[in-house]
Parts: sequence; C-alpha cells; structure tokens
Amino acid sequence: MESPNQSTTQEFIFSAFPRSWGSSVSCFVPLLFIYTFIVFGNLVIITVVQLNAHLHKPMYFFISALSFLEIWYTTATIPKMLASLLSERKSISLNGCLLQMYFFHSTGISEVCLLTAMAFDRYLAICSPLHYPTTMTPRLCAQLTLSCCVCGFITPLPEIAWISTLPFCGSNHLEHIFCDFLPVLRLACTDTQAIVMIQVVDIVHAVEIITAIMLIFMSYVGIVAVILHIRSAEGRRKAFSTCVSHLTVFLLFFGNVALMYLRFSATYSLFWDTVIALAFAVLSPFFNPIIYSLRNKEIKEVIKKHWGQTKTFFYKTKDLK
Repeated sequence: MESPNQSTTQEFIFSAFPRSWGSSVSCFVPLLFIYTFIVFGNLVIITVVQLNAHLHKPMYFFISALSFLEIWYTTATIPKMLASLLSERKSISLNGCLLQMYFFHSTGISEVCLLTAMAFDRYLAICSPLHYPTTMTPRLCAQLTLSCCVCGFITPLPEIAWISTLPFCGSNHLEHIFCDFLPVLRLACTDTQAIVMIQVVDIVHAVEIITAIMLIFMSYVGIVAVILHIRSAEGRRKAFSTCVSHLTVFLLFFGNVALMYLRFSATYSLFWDTVIALAFAVLSPFFNPIIYSLRNKEIKEVIKKHWGQTKTFFYKTKDLK
C-alpha cells in the first residue's frame, strides 16, 4: 500500500496567483478587459476581411487566419486564469493541465508557422510582383494555412503523451499561472529522466523557434535588398509599409517567446517567469488587433466605414421610434 506522500497527484495548484481577495480582483478586472478586447478585436478583423471583397487577398487571408488562431490561443489559458483569480483553491486537474498545455502549444506553434508563411507571402509580393498573383493563389493560401495548423497540432503530441505517463507524487504546487512543460516537468517524481527530458524539450523548442526566425530573417533580407533598389523614396516607403504590421507582430511575439523558451539552463525568479508568461500569452495577443487595424490602412478604412454605417443605422432607428 502506497504511503500518502507517494500517492499520485491528480491535480495541481497554481501558486503564482495573488492570495488576497483584493489583489485577485485587481488582477481579474484588467485581465477580463484584455481577453474581451482580444476576442472582440480579432472577430472584427475576421468579419471585416470576410465581408469586403477587395480584402480577399492573400495578406488579409493570412491576417484573418492569424486572428482566428489568436482567439483560441488565448482561450486556452486566460479563462482558466480568470477562474483561478476568483477561486480560493486555484487548482486544475491533471487531465485539464495536459489539455491546456496541448491547446496552448498547438495554437502557438500554428501561429509561429503562419507568421513564417506570411513572411514568405510578403517576400513573393515584393520580390516577384509579376508572378505573385499566379503563385500565391487562394488554393495555395488555404494549403499553407492548413499545413501550419497540422504542423502545430501534431508537434506537441509526443511531449504531451510522454508527460501523461509520468508519476507526480511530490508537491502539487505549480509555480506558474498556467500549465506549461517546464513547470509541470519539475513536479515529476522521476528526477533523472525528467532532467533529461527537460533538456530535450528545451532543444525541441529551440529548433522550432530558431528555424522560424531564420526563415523569416532570410525573407526580410531578400525584401530589404529589393526595397533598397527601388529608386523613389515613395516607392520604398510604400513597399516597406506592407511589411510593417507583420514585422512588428513577429518581433513582439518571438521576442517574448525566445525569453521563455530559449533560456536552456538559465532560471528566472517566479516574478519574472510570470511577467514573461503574461507578455507572450496575454499582452502580445492584446496588441496584435491594434497593430493590424491601426497600422494597416485598408483595414482601418473599412472598419471606419462599417462603424459609420452602424452609427447611421442606429440614429435612423432611433428617429423612427
């Protein structure tokens, strides 16, 4: 018969959340606002792209696909964070933890692949403008997006399957605000195997991130080389303006992800772990709809147009009453 301290853990308790009710509420309100904005903002972008025929172009197809993934990427973690902030126990079941890790990483990797595909799209548009319409067809866009999702949803499966077989018989206090590979692996009982697998997980994440960064970097090297050969300043500005939104999102997302997953043997305090996790899991998705709506002239104009039509309809309905 197993002793109590050797029984298998069936739930984890998040220990990174504030313990006092006042602090929890002060964190809950802005987080709820951010999550609502992320969902609403991305739904607006998806709707605007779908309803306007002149936005049925590869770049906007990829933007709407990214917005769709962003909704599910944040939904994998933020609703549970909100529930934990208002809960006294702040716990998650082992199966719930595995599911959260899977969907968080699968949608995250899908986004990484999609950002890489978007860099390829910008490369073709600027470096091969004559062949671009015949190369980047709607069918190819759909195939690239599907491939990104397949890659994203298959890649984390071996890690999740392996973690599900590990025994968790020690402390069940998870030093994080959501379930992630390294914090969960630190709670596993098989010390030697867990240490080896933590290193393997580090290498897998490093390969994924560095491969995507290198592909995007090479795309922009080609883009910059072509832009520098454009004679007029206006032509250079116009060519580069089509890449600004993507480049900003890329730097924001990958900068935070690199801090979290390219650390290798380096360790941060619980405070900085939480700050970095919030940066790429909450703040980066929060800024993406703002970047794509404010930095993109066409989307901004269409949103203004629909907003004006909505206000006109509202005032006419009010007058009829």
